Amino acid sequence: MNISLRWLNRYLNPGDVSASVAESDLMYAGFPTESVTALPGGDTCLDIEVTSNRGDVLCHVGMARELAAKSGRRLVMPVSEPPRTGTAEASVALRLTNQTPQACPLFTARVIRGVKVGPSPAWLREALEAVGQRSISNVVDVTNYVLFELGNPCHVFDLARLAGGALVVRFAREKEELTTLDGKKRVLSSQDLVVADAERAQSLAGVMGGADSQVSEETVDVVLEMATWDPATVRRTARRHMVRTDASHRFERYVDARTIAAAADRAAALIVEVAGGTLLKGQVSEGAPLAAPMTVRLRPERCAALLGLQVGVEEISAILRRLEIDVGPLGRGGDDLLCTIPPWRPDLTREVDLIEEVARITGLCALPSSPVLAVRPKAPQTTELARREVGSVLTGLGFYETVTFSFTSRAAAAAFGLPGQQTVAVNEERRAAEPVCRPSIVPGLLTCRRANRAAGESQPGGVRLFEVASVFGQRPDLTLVEQQNLCLLMDVPMEGANPTINELNGAVRQMRGTIEAVARAVAGLAITCEAASPHAPGFDSAAYAKVLLGGTPIGYLALVSGEQLKAHDLTQPVVAAEIALAPMLAAYPPKATLEPLPVFPGIHRDVTFDVPEATSWETVSRTIRENAPAPYVGHTFVLTYRGKQAGAGKKSVTVRVQYRDPSRTLRNEEIDAPEAALKVVMKEKLGATVRG
Repeated sequence: MNISLRWLNRYLNPGDVSASVAESDLMYAGFPTESVTALPGGDTCLDIEVTSNRGDVLCHVGMARELAAKSGRRLVMPVSEPPRTGTAEASVALRLTNQTPQACPLFTARVIRGVKVGPSPAWLREALEAVGQRSISNVVDVTNYVLFELGNPCHVFDLARLAGGALVVRFAREKEELTTLDGKKRVLSSQDLVVADAERAQSLAGVMGGADSQVSEETVDVVLEMATWDPATVRRTARRHMVRTDASHRFERYVDARTIAAAADRAAALIVEVAGGTLLKGQVSEGAPLAAPMTVRLRPERCAALLGLQVGVEEISAILRRLEIDVGPLGRGGDDLLCTIPPWRPDLTREVDLIEEVARITGLCALPSSPVLAVRPKAPQTTELARREVGSVLTGLGFYETVTFSFTSRAAAAAFGLPGQQTVAVNEERRAAEPVCRPSIVPGLLTCRRANRAAGESQPGGVRLFEVASVFGQRPDLTLVEQQNLCLLMDVPMEGANPTINELNGAVRQMRGTIEAVARAVAGLAITCEAASPHAPGFDSAAYAKVLLGGTPIGYLALVSGEQLKAHDLTQPVVAAEIALAPMLAAYPPKATLEPLPVFPGIHRDVTFDVPEATSWETVSRTIRENAPAPYVGHTFVLTYRGKQAGAGKKSVTVRVQYRDPSRTLRNEEIDAPEAALKVVMKEKLGATVRG
């Protein structure tokens, strides 16, 4: 922020601040000076660094307020002679419609007739040139002067060039065109807020005026706009059109509607002063009701506790009043203070914010410091312990942890996005190639695997990667969704140039075993997998399963599709898994369960079923588990056979079924009946053919 020292001193009493004093006092108030430049005529320009939350000091009065509070001087607000006022009403000369009060909290307009547009007087021209502004004309220069004086951007229209004598605040029509003051023709979108006349857009709201209604030497009657806009709307428009102005810079940091009236009075008076003319009575305005003043409770004992410094109640009150924060007793007895926040300080919303103001004006160097800090160690949070356990298990299984980028391309987001969620993207030129906040970590791990391949990296059994990170999306109602996931990626180990079906199946089973190991170590629970159709096109439809923890879906595991392997320049198949981390972290630490060892031996029988190829192992396993008669105690998978003996479109699944009686030793012939019953159930439920 460029500040003219001569201009700054107009608002201070005594107004004799030197460049060195201003630089020192402002630095200790939290506003360091980046450069000091001597100007012709004896003035000095200070380039002062301003944080993004302090839009109130992007003007000379705001900076003078800070300097006065720090140095003990008195702030002198600018005053103007009341302008000549005609008998006609502004509402007769101009019609106003505000169609978007949520994006334009307040829009005001005043009409000045009979102005004479020409060169600015020397004092006005010199003031603007001191802060790096070019003088344009007296009327336009006043709008820039008020911006740099009070921090309120404003704009002037030529009334004769407004069709229908009207101003309409609305969102632009899709592909509506507007030529702005910089001479560029801009194609607007329906997200751009504009100030239009009865026919077309005349200004890019909060960013830049339009060329069609600009003030020129032929202008006689002007409309003075003083308004405030939704910061997000202004920021979005400015970024989309890649234009940043002094006005948009301030509106993006919020300009309170309660400051508009005084700034509009000042601007109207200065226009009449330098360009003549008559101000019509009243104004036209539309918008939401003005907000009530915000009050914040401040406890002096809390201030002392946070700062480690005893500051008296009277001194706290004096400091805050120097910043024009109204201070009074809370009315409950004691020393508590009720502070009324001025409209130009939206950053002050909490007690701690006011305490920071006390510290800032008192001076941070006055706060006590200790060479030794008392540290009270605490045990790590259970969530952190659980995360460590995840990393410990995975590194023990040969996985390497990665940290990949949070943004991805639109193509990758479409390939691995979640159903029912839209992607979240940014409109940023630097992110043109990868503008989407990742809906999945899989694209990042695939990119990392490609980098490993390009570098010739390899590991026995294949490269294995994992990452714990956030993924992003939004629901149809635009509610943002952020979830922390665990993502795994591993090569399919293979001996030949192309993987066999057994090698692919083996890799999927290895991935399942990995997830089971993590789930048992962290949550103490077993996972189950159910074959399903892929939720996104980036996975192989023949090898995809939902992962469930305690019966609740938490993610998936699958082979990555050949198309995505090709897109990432990978020749070796990979299997991926992505699961929500929160359910497992919530179950940590795992609960150990103990069962006594069986006293009597059991008997197992291997049974082979021929089932249709589409029948999943989960279906076979669930059917046995739910229907096997006593004394059944469990079963395990043995093998799957595909070949001529199984028949076309079928496969043979061999299962080892275990039987046991807790009270005695079973005889072999006692298992014949339960086994026969199970075979009948499998035939009825699955259409299975039993071998042997």
